[in-house]
Amino acid sequence: METFKKIIIILIVQLFCLQQNIIAQETDSIPRKKKDKIKVEPYRATMLAVVLPGAGQIYNRKYWKIPVVYAGFGVLIYSAGYNTSKFNDYTVAYQDFDDEIPETDSYLELIPADPSTYDPVLYPETYLPENESYWKDRMLNGIDYYKRYRDLSYIGIAAWYMISILDANVDASLFNFDVSDNLKLAVMPVMLSLPGGYTGAGLNVGVRINF
Repeated sequence: METFKKIIIILIVQLFCLQQNIIAQETDSIPRKKKDKIKVEPYRATMLAVVLPGAGQIYNRKYWKIPVVYAGFGVLIYSAGYNTSKFNDYTVAYQDFDDEIPETDSYLELIPADPSTYDPVLYPETYLPENESYWKDRMLNGIDYYKRYRDLSYIGIAAWYMISILDANVDASLFNFDVSDNLKLAVMPVMLSLPGGYTGAGLNVGVRINF
């Protein structure tokens, strides 16, 4: 469970936070006059992302996000496939273990123990009932475990799909946001009003934004 959460967190951080580290390079790479002529429509970006994941990012010219989007889908799809396969294996093994047909023994591949100590069908004279009960419980736990992570993987795929659409919409909405070259931040000392009507220099700092 913790590993799955870490994967989701890492993917979301890569998609949304990495942009803050390279925004300066992106701004410098597109000349001001050329960028002003580019028209990006949020609706179109959103519809493209709905039809094909990553298409909205291409439309927004956020090409570096394409590998992130598909890497997220790749990890989640692999997780869904793996957990589905294991869930099926444990389900069939439990059914074989619970019946009385000697030929159905797929559970032997999943139980790392001597079957003569737990199998009442193959070894009715030597098996121990407590061992049989123990391994049945273990297989039921395995079924529940892989079913839970299979479902979480499918939920993750749907969530990642929605995140990629939202990201395309937000990028398109903010594409033409004006960050003026005249926007400056100045830090300077200020005069403080002291008790009794006096003024004097203080150690405080003031922040002034010039437009």
